[in-house]
Amino acid sequence: MVRVPETTALTSAELPAGLDPAALDIRLVAVDMDGTLLDADHQVHPTLWPLLDELDRRGVVFCPASGRQHATLVEQFAGRPQELAYIAENGAYVSRDGAELSSRALDRPLVEEVVATVRELAASGPDVGAVVCGKRSAYVERADRPFLDEAERYYARLTVVEDLLAVEDDVLKVAVFDFGAAHRTTAPALQRFTATHQVVVSGQHWTDVMDRRTHKGAALATLQEALGVTPAQTVVFGDYLNDVQMIEAADLSFAMANAHPEVRERARYEAPANTENGVVRTLAALLGIPMAELEARSRPAG
Repeated sequence: MVRVPETTALTSAELPAGLDPAALDIRLVAVDMDGTLLDADHQVHPTLWPLLDELDRRGVVFCPASGRQHATLVEQFAGRPQELAYIAENGAYVSRDGAELSSRALDRPLVEEVVATVRELAASGPDVGAVVCGKRSAYVERADRPFLDEAERYYARLTVVEDLLAVEDDVLKVAVFDFGAAHRTTAPALQRFTATHQVVVSGQHWTDVMDRRTHKGAALATLQEALGVTPAQTVVFGDYLNDVQMIEAADLSFAMANAHPEVRERARYEAPANTENGVVRTLAALLGIPMAELEARSRPAG
């Protein structure tokens, strides 16, 4: 994998060998959120906003691709003059210009079985809780503030209910938050579902159970087909295991410097870390946009 130098502003000469901005035909940019686009405080760098304006001017579609809820992603990018594409719920929901392109719901018996498994796990000691992610809202039955603080970060529409098994909604995903390490406790407890469904560790504390055909890579392929865009015209940035299939669906695939080792192994190139504004700096270099210009346009007028 070729690494993009960690300088304040990347120039075309500093890009990996073979990446000549003049020869690229970029039409679609898909970007993971946590650990990728967002910084250590889960904030967007101010230079992203003028970059989005420039992408829109050039006809390049920008797509946040996240395990986060669709409503949460829309809220995070509220106020943008252009419509964006969104890959939400780790690929279970895809939209473009405010219209749904695809969604995959889980069978009711599976949802009930996963919720029961999480309840049993919690009763045995680990501090875990389930989030049933529906189209209309996400639902939790844990109402303690530490758990809600974590869930609310990713789910703008969140409803506390007495019984998750009584929820009536199209369930796109069941997410499980673990105050410990998800790969050590939650993921093993959900391992038996891997024979029929996707079980993905999507962060240090999160594990998601989804339809077997659901992942960010399949969602990106849906969007590429809808837009008439090829993998060669697609740029992808990611950092964690739930980004692997998406990384493999684009020729211009970048793992962040802070990415999980498997993501770095699968990606063709490496970008500076999320804490170094790696996404914006790399895209600016690929598109021949001076960072100084984006920085100037990101400052408040006056």
